[in-house]
Amino acid sequence: MSHSHDHAASHGSVSSYLTGFVLSVILTVIPFWLVMNGGLNPHDTLLTIAGFAVVQILVHLKYFLHLNFSSEGRVNSLAFLFTALVIVLLVVLSVWIIFSADALMMPS
Repeated sequence: MSHSHDHAASHGSVSSYLTGFVLSVILTVIPFWLVMNGGLNPHDTLLTIAGFAVVQILVHLKYFLHLNFSSEGRVNSLAFLFTALVIVLLVVLSVWIIFSADALMMPS
């Protein structure tokens, strides 16, 4: 029984994986160098690291998880975005509830 997979085109090529790997290494080395160099103040260093982290997440989503908004990848991308939204709402609202409960229980 032969199973042919015509949807293999949605997977990345070797050059795509290498591009993602090189970008990931670059996006890791630059913040590491900023911290080891100590050229920026701590606040700017933290913002820079957070910015590089967001860019690295996007690189991973594109090159390794193959999420895109083309016609064949749109459903997976929207499912991922919905899941991320639910997780963010769950975490943010839970922290908000905990801080509100803490503030209400503290004596004035």
